[in-house]
Amino acid sequence: MKNILSILTVLALAAAAQAGCGVKISSKGTVKSYDAEKKALVVTVDGKDTSFTLTPETEGADKAADLKGKSVEVKVDKHVKTKVTDVIVVAAEAPKGDEPKTDKKKKKKNA
Repeated sequence: MKNILSILTVLALAAAAQAGCGVKISSKGTVKSYDAEKKALVVTVDGKDTSFTLTPETEGADKAADLKGKSVEVKVDKHVKTKVTDVIVVAAEAPKGDEPKTDKKKKKKNA
């Protein structure tokens, strides 16, 4: 009985050790370049160039070649900084002066 409990305890601890915390760090910037051979994506974040290596598990990696000059958000695993989990295109914000104007005047009905 002690052997079975010991084995179950070891298996439970081993399974818990394999679980990651799932915390991601995101960086927003503009794509400077992409090297398809090395799968290296260079993103300018706050004026500094940062290189990220994409893996087959990276979501959005298949469209990385088309992202040059676009604003993106790159999410990296907190504990394994080299593991890029997501590359997301960030929608450009419209300037405040380009908002559509609404007509606030009400038309009077002739009765």
